[in-house]
Amino acid sequence: MAGRPDALAVDEKAVSAPDRNAAILYAEDAYNPAKKGINGRRVAGEGFLRGFLRHADVGEFLVMPRETRDMQTVAELAAALRPGVPVRRVSPLRPLEMAPAGTLHHPSPNYAREAWRRAPFGSAAWSVCGVTHTTSTEAVLAGFFDLRVAPVADWDAVICTSEAVRRSVVAQLDLIDDYLERRFGAAPPPRFQTPVIPLGIHCEDFRRDPGARKALRARIGAGPQDVVCVTLARLTPVAKFDPLPVFIAMEAAQRRLGAGHRLHLVHCGIHADRYAERVFAEGAARLMPSVAHHVLDGAKPEERRATLSGGDIFLFLIDNIQETFGLAPVEAMAAGLPLIVSDWDGMKDTVSPDVGIRVPTRGLTAAHTAPEAFRYMTGFDNNVHFCASVSALTEIDMGGMIAAIVTLARDGGLRRKLGAAGRRRADELYDWAKIVPRIQDLWAELAARRRRGAGRQTREAPGRVPVIPSPMLIYAGYPTEAGGHGATRFAPDPEAPAGGPALALKLRNYGATGRIFADERTIRAVFGAVAGAGAAGMTAPEAAAAARTSPDMADRALIWLMKYGFLRRLG
Repeated sequence: MAGRPDALAVDEKAVSAPDRNAAILYAEDAYNPAKKGINGRRVAGEGFLRGFLRHADVGEFLVMPRETRDMQTVAELAAALRPGVPVRRVSPLRPLEMAPAGTLHHPSPNYAREAWRRAPFGSAAWSVCGVTHTTSTEAVLAGFFDLRVAPVADWDAVICTSEAVRRSVVAQLDLIDDYLERRFGAAPPPRFQTPVIPLGIHCEDFRRDPGARKALRARIGAGPQDVVCVTLARLTPVAKFDPLPVFIAMEAAQRRLGAGHRLHLVHCGIHADRYAERVFAEGAARLMPSVAHHVLDGAKPEERRATLSGGDIFLFLIDNIQETFGLAPVEAMAAGLPLIVSDWDGMKDTVSPDVGIRVPTRGLTAAHTAPEAFRYMTGFDNNVHFCASVSALTEIDMGGMIAAIVTLARDGGLRRKLGAAGRRRADELYDWAKIVPRIQDLWAELAARRRRGAGRQTREAPGRVPVIPSPMLIYAGYPTEAGGHGATRFAPDPEAPAGGPALALKLRNYGATGRIFADERTIRAVFGAVAGAGAAGMTAPEAAAAARTSPDMADRALIWLMKYGFLRRLG
């Protein structure tokens, strides 16, 4: 058959440059947010494509388009960004046309189909390199299982965009390999590579515009001494972040700051639906009456630019496993904004202490969230239910949020210092000019590996099903710490928001999505038991006994009550 591996054998020196090149598998859904809708993976995909065309040290651009018309799209973009560099089409039906380049770049980690595409030519015919975006969808979780049993080799790779994501991927791969070895009585083959290379941005696109800053602050009525906190994100409480704890923290911060530091909160994004819009609007009105709240249309580039230009502090308080990297904080760093983020997934890597404040987070154990995995795996829940349930069981430290907002609101000098450091960090580490060479180095490493390497019933423990394991088994590295409550004592928080859990549950309206993390009666019973204990408080087992519920359900209720600031830990 034409295209055997030996047909690709060339002199080592002659392939050194092609080894650093790859054919880009182009699908509009992965690279074109303008046509397909704005979301994280499409924005990141578009950024990668533009960054690659701008900065790749290659003699030609290779494109494997899913649709014939897509070739013109990439060719026109390449001509605008790097005139003079030829663009060559690689047919999906004749993949060996990518030679002398030896890697196919796939825009997601789900490339089992590409491994099967390669199989007739030999598994060492070329390498496949994918990249993570969200890893919480059923397609990606099941896709890792498919990838592990597909003809994939250790000269293939999935780029992990953060250390936390790599931990989650490796955790699931460990489960898959354990299952395969027990099922088939043989050690699985070597794994594909899982290097950590972050996403990038074109930093110059995010520099602050003094004119846009002045115009935005005038539009929202922010005076010279007012402090404007901004967030750039999809505005959905089920698939990005729960805004209500943020509103509670902002209101508490405003009380501590007093009239001398008036706070504004600007959300720039797109509401997923009417439900999301109501949660944000009603939550802000009821929980944050002293703070001015403004919503800008994130679909408009000028509004996104105005948000980064007009803000004083960038907030990115994510509590959702849908997030894996967090591109917006890097954009905010490039704009020179100080950051307050949750200590979560990619922000653990990107937000160092010299550029912002990471607020501690807490989740529960794999055993606690095994029901989420089972419901999702069996098709009873969808991805919205899955992510929203884990979000409800994830606490961002309320006191930490309040303290961070107050600290930065009071100290303009600190804001400027952090912002300047953030801009330097973005330029030095996250501009595509720095990221693209790292990706090309990986492709060259895969080529070297490729040349060297050419030649019964079971039962799974709850929460350890490899296809979709318990979320807090594989995402245990996202929060600052994870575990049950043990012997910790809980007591009512004297600064708890008015209205109590009943109001918070009404505003959050979990029933609108068809799922709630615990029965409302259980939540009320646990809260009532702890509240009845007064200042002495009680432990989680005591609360479970008093509320006549299971320890796991009491733990779920307690972490939610902590998340919203209704309870506090003693000692």
